[in-house]
Amino acid sequence: MMRVLIFPAGTEIGKEIYHSLRHQKNVEQVLAGADYDNPARHSGCGYHILPDVSADGWLTSLQQLLRDEEIDAIFPAHDDALLALAQNRSLLSATVLCPSQETCTITRYKSQTYAALEHVIPVPRVFQDASDITQWPVFVKPDRGQGAQGAVRIETPAALRAIQAQRQGLIVCEYLDGEEFTVDCFSDRQQGLLFCQPRSRTRIRAGIAMISTLVDLPEVKAYAQAISAHLQLYGAWFFQLKRSATGVLTLLEVAPRIAGTMCLNRINGINFAMLTLYESMRVNIAMHPVCQALQVTRSLTNHYKHDIRFQHLYIDYDDTVVIKGRLCLLVITFLYKCFNEGKKIHLVTRHAGDIARELKHRRISDLFDSVSHLNQDDRKSSVIKHQDAIFVDDSFSERAEVYHVKQIPVFDISMLELFMGE
Repeated sequence: MMRVLIFPAGTEIGKEIYHSLRHQKNVEQVLAGADYDNPARHSGCGYHILPDVSADGWLTSLQQLLRDEEIDAIFPAHDDALLALAQNRSLLSATVLCPSQETCTITRYKSQTYAALEHVIPVPRVFQDASDITQWPVFVKPDRGQGAQGAVRIETPAALRAIQAQRQGLIVCEYLDGEEFTVDCFSDRQQGLLFCQPRSRTRIRAGIAMISTLVDLPEVKAYAQAISAHLQLYGAWFFQLKRSATGVLTLLEVAPRIAGTMCLNRINGINFAMLTLYESMRVNIAMHPVCQALQVTRSLTNHYKHDIRFQHLYIDYDDTVVIKGRLCLLVITFLYKCFNEGKKIHLVTRHAGDIARELKHRRISDLFDSVSHLNQDDRKSSVIKHQDAIFVDDSFSERAEVYHVKQIPVFDISMLELFMGE
């Protein structure tokens, strides 16, 4: 059994690592990060408060957590954390899952990345002085940054002077106006590059690809091999490319970590987080993608906080458990979640046929601790015997009657999202 810390776990990167490892039988995950509400706090793992790596005392707090939780390995889940952990890995009792400090420093800065790779693969032209610019617009972005965060297209010399006066640490590059791609990669420290798969970045929000599709770019493998060898990368990593005006795929950035949209290749059979753990243990690995045509569309996920506690679930059957002749998968998932949590499940129904035969036909007869088969004139509140209970029914009038008589929380199907979590 391996105990793995994700830090900071509240990022999109942390979310992807969590989903990659959550069903691995030999991995126990520990989540940690700053004290703010984020998706990691709604997982089933619990959440430890740790200062951000820019705060005083963060290293001491992290060292204590590693000892208390007996952590074996740490997944950095933000670019700043990646560099800070790489710089302090000799002081930590757990394995930091990233390449060398030198590599992490180079890749944290666009200017250093371009300088290191300018004779290896195509990189954008960087302008040290505005007088060197012969063609506008140009692209201005933070030298120490990630994705497209803080990046802006600049049309004129006056606009460039204005933004440089307002913001420090910027890098001015030639403007690349073509298609943009991310290439998900995996390297072994002895064998070199073992996998690379490009994907499109069709719709981008806050630097995150919200729509991404696997694509075939034959020249990308040579790029990946050269980057991997030159920067001595190992484990999961990725790089981003954009076509220039002449159609040349040109480097945007390299990052030696998991990417949030690596979920697309995870679904394709390449679990980058688990592979990175294997690589750290020097385990021989093989990768077998399952298909070529894959696309992901990402969106917001809802998580809720509530104070509803119950030990008994009373639920309707027709148009609730079964809708339009099919089992409602959301409801079935909720029923099994209640079962896993030791809650009692009571079916309350006016089903017109033989309910026992119906449940057997649906293969769910063992799900219910009790079944109340009512006549048309019976009130559902009459069979609800527990106060620490909730009631689920598609009918507004049925919910209103139960609430009026029993004063317990009542829900329609759309409200069950409240309880689902991870």
